[in-house]
Amino acid sequence: MAKDAAQGRPPAQLQFDLTSMKVFVATAELGGVTKASERLALAGAAVSRRIQDLETQFGLPLFERRPHGMALTEAGRALLVHARSILHTASRMQDEAASYRHGVKGVVRIAACKSVVLQFLPADLQRCAQACPGVRIELQEMNSQGVLQAMDRHAADLGIFEATMGPVEWATQPYREDRLIVLAPRDHALGALASVTLEDILPWELIGLEEGSAIAIALARHAAEAGRVLRMRTRVSSFDSMAAMVAQGAGIAVMPMAVAAAIARSPGLRRIPIHESWALRQFLLCLQAPEALSTAARGVLAVLASSQNANAGSAK
Repeated sequence: MAKDAAQGRPPAQLQFDLTSMKVFVATAELGGVTKASERLALAGAAVSRRIQDLETQFGLPLFERRPHGMALTEAGRALLVHARSILHTASRMQDEAASYRHGVKGVVRIAACKSVVLQFLPADLQRCAQACPGVRIELQEMNSQGVLQAMDRHAADLGIFEATMGPVEWATQPYREDRLIVLAPRDHALGALASVTLEDILPWELIGLEEGSAIAIALARHAAEAGRVLRMRTRVSSFDSMAAMVAQGAGIAVMPMAVAAAIARSPGLRRIPIHESWALRQFLLCLQAPEALSTAARGVLAVLASSQNANAGSAK
């Protein structure tokens, strides 16, 4: 380890380049100099030297040297977040510059949960295209937890997630609402009911979305509050897969009403309303910092924010 880092002296001035950041991230992710050098096509000695230079500049050890690799120190884990953000920002700068060279007026990255992508964004992004000509929108579809993680990594300018995911550190504003229903085979015991409650749902095996989906998290929380255990039989990656599993009698599913109406039209399926307050959901728009948004992102945000009351009847 470099002398300054070992003595813990703070650097007079930080001076590092993007290659050093790439070396730091690759070594952290791969757990060793050799693999990092292979990924980056650099000599192992060059990788080691850059890591030592960073440790000297920060006045901190970033890695623990072990017989079979390198592990981040607590400080290293904290600084890794910033290194990834720096590399992401640099990549965005390159993308933005390339876009402007080709006549695009800006790139806006939106991370949105699946329910929003299916129900609302097709129409809203068309409105964005009309209101913000020349702006390119890159849409990342994921679950609500993934949206929050994308915002944490500064991988998105705007995020849209389900409100019950908890408080967040970013500025938020209302976007849209939807309502959940139960999808069940027509010959299922629930198929004869005009509406259902949580108590009706909990005894049955469920087909759910992958870990991190707002619906799965909400169901698990409500079950725990009722002193019950959620019987999640299978997790899939899409609402289409959920509907297919339900159609085969593998279980029941909870999904947005509008999504079910679009993908679950088989006469062998029943869409059953849930007449409890938790079934009415709100989605939030979030952004890192209003003053840091590009002109293109501000334009897209204004269009999305103005749509919060549109199609309100579809969520009722």
